[in-house]
Amino acid sequence: MYAPLLAHIARYVALTPEEATLLVSYLRTQTVARKDFLLREGQVCPASYFVLRGCLRTYFISDKGTEQIIQFSIENWWVSDYASLATHMPSQYTIQAIELVEVVVFDKHVQEEVFDHIPKLERYFRLVFQRVAAAAMFRGKFLFGMSGEARYHYFNEALPGFVQRVPQYMLASYLGFTPEFLSKIRAR
Repeated sequence: MYAPLLAHIARYVALTPEEATLLVSYLRTQTVARKDFLLREGQVCPASYFVLRGCLRTYFISDKGTEQIIQFSIENWWVSDYASLATHMPSQYTIQAIELVEVVVFDKHVQEEVFDHIPKLERYFRLVFQRVAAAAMFRGKFLFGMSGEARYHYFNEALPGFVQRVPQYMLASYLGFTPEFLSKIRAR
């Protein structure tokens, strides 16, 4: 059950079998039904989640009252509200399952103990967060430096199966335009 997470970790650091067994003893899994929530706005985020199966979306409600999707999370990706997790402040985001989802839960209250026992996991998470930060910077350039049509084509080429996986209105929200504009682009 934890094999995908352990394989992901192995891409960055080498755990001994004893360390892997110890880590797994601190983890649990959680299933989230389609349209159910992993985190709701206003809750304090209690954990980091590694997606084993399914697709989640992270969004906030804009001043205009519309959902603005900032991230999709699929298999082998981590998801959390890291600001809420670190500060224990209520989240400004909602994380919702688009499909039936299964995640590994790495609860905040055990993380420091795990890092004390397995220090190389701090290196793993540092490397993962560097990639997350780089992706966030790219997303800014993506949203503000490309036309809507260029964003769609780039996203479709980079993740072709993903475009078919999420509803059109969610894809439009993530790409920063209306579903109608997305329909026009797809029709061309």
